[in-house]
Amino acid sequence: MTETGEEPFIRIEGITKKFGAFTAVDNVSITIDKGEFFALLGGSGCGKTTLLRMLAGFETPTSGRIFIDGQDMTDVAPYDRPVNMMFQSYALFPHMTVEKNIAYGLKHERISEKEKDERLRDMLELVQLTPYATRKPHQISGGQRQRVALARALIKQPKLLLLDEPLGALDKKLREHTQFELSNIQYKLGITFVVVTHDQEEAMTLASRIAVMDRGVVRQIGTASGIYEYPNSRFVAGFIGSINMLDGVVTASENGLLRLDVPALGMTVDARTDRPVAPGEKRTVAIRPEKIRISREPPPAGQPNCLQGVVRDLGYFGKDSLYRVVTDAGAVLSVNSVNDRRGGEGERVAEWEDRVHLRFDPGAVILLSE
Repeated sequence: MTETGEEPFIRIEGITKKFGAFTAVDNVSITIDKGEFFALLGGSGCGKTTLLRMLAGFETPTSGRIFIDGQDMTDVAPYDRPVNMMFQSYALFPHMTVEKNIAYGLKHERISEKEKDERLRDMLELVQLTPYATRKPHQISGGQRQRVALARALIKQPKLLLLDEPLGALDKKLREHTQFELSNIQYKLGITFVVVTHDQEEAMTLASRIAVMDRGVVRQIGTASGIYEYPNSRFVAGFIGSINMLDGVVTASENGLLRLDVPALGMTVDARTDRPVAPGEKRTVAIRPEKIRISREPPPAGQPNCLQGVVRDLGYFGKDSLYRVVTDAGAVLSVNSVNDRRGGEGERVAEWEDRVHLRFDPGAVILLSE
C-alpha cells in the first residue's frame, strides 16, 4: 500500500532475470504510484534496461511477478499491456512527416477519424510542434525529433510510458532544456513515467523518486534530495555526485554528537547522527565537496572540523570552482566553491599552491557503515 492507503500502480515483486548463468536482475521489488515519474538509475550492466524491458513485456522474468494497475502482467504480451515505450534511437520513419510519424501510433486503434485528428492536433500542440507538422525528421532538430518520438508514444494514451535513455542523443545544453520540457509534459498528462538513465543529474531533475541499481539489485530508493543527502552505502554515496570518503572510528558518542578518529586527516572529526552508534564502531566519514568551506583566512576560534592544506589542482567551471587540496596529513580532499563574484582569476578564493584553511559543519558529515 502507498502512503495514501491506495494500491501502488506498479508492483514489481521479487523479479529475477537470468541469461544462462548470468543474473541480470536479482530479486528486485519496487512499488510505483500512479502519476509518478520514476527513474531507474545505474551504470552499464546494472540491470536497469532489462528491468524496463520486463515491464514492457519484451523479456520474461525467470521468477517473480509484475502487476500494473492491479492486473498481473507477468506473462502478458507487449501489445496487450497498457504500456508504450520510447526508445533511445527514437526510431522515426524518415519518409514520413512529423504528423504522420506521430499519428502512426493510432494506425491500429479502433477510433474514429475525427478522434484521431483531435488527438493528433492536441499532441502536436502539447509538444510544441504544430508549425513543423509537415516537415520530415531530417528537417528538424535533435530536440524536436525527441519530442516527435515522445508524442508518438503518448498519442495512444497509455497508462504507463517507459523511456529508455530518452535524452542520450542530445547535447548537454539541449538535454538540460528538454529535461524540464519532459517533466512539464508528464505533469500535465498525469501519466506514469518510468525512465532508465545512467545520468545522475538527469534522474535527479526528472524523477520524483529514484531507484539506484548495481549489479542487478536495487541499492536504494528515494527522492533525489534524500539519496544525495542521506545515501545508505558507500556505493550510492560515490555514484550520486562527488564525495570525499575517509575511514574513521567512533571515539565518543553523546546526544547525537559523535567524535571520530580519522587517521587520513590526522585529526578527530565531529559528526551528528540520529542513529545509535557506540564507541569503537568503524564508520566511513563522507563529506560532499560543496559542504567544505575554503578560505585563505583562518576560521574563528573554537570552530569544529578545521584543517589546513595546499591547493594542488584547480578547475574553473564558470559558476563554481573545484579545488583538490592536499591536507597537512597527506589526504586529498575535493572542495567546491561557488564563484559568486564577477572578475578575473584574482577573484577566486584560492590559486594553485596557496595554503588554505578548510572547515565543515558536524551536520554535513555523512556516516556510512558499508
